[in-house]
Amino acid sequence: MVHADDLPVEAENRGDTVVLRPAGEIDLARSPALRSAISRAQQGRPRRLIVDLNQVPYMDSSGVATLVEAMQVARRYGGALVLCCLQDRVRSIFEIARLDSVFRIVGSFEEAIDG
Repeated sequence: MVHADDLPVEAENRGDTVVLRPAGEIDLARSPALRSAISRAQQGRPRRLIVDLNQVPYMDSSGVATLVEAMQVARRYGGALVLCCLQDRVRSIFEIARLDSVFRIVGSFEEAIDG
């Protein structure tokens, strides 16, 4: 577990998949911590990077921008970024920005792992 700027991010390797589980609000002060955790995970070029947002009650545009950047990096090396377990408040941010059609967003961790 990595603690940076009060945003713990649990990382788990599952074969060619890396799972990140940030916990807490992701805002301008905390999004750099998420960015570094994602960057570390993507150094190994995992086939799939799952970001489990179950423990993230709020995310501002800087958090969304961090995930957009991560998706672009994954696409460049042929990987995939999957978001799962979004709380309603976070999901609505993606829907309002119409990013729900850009990101692969699934309801459960099981769907993210299996698909």
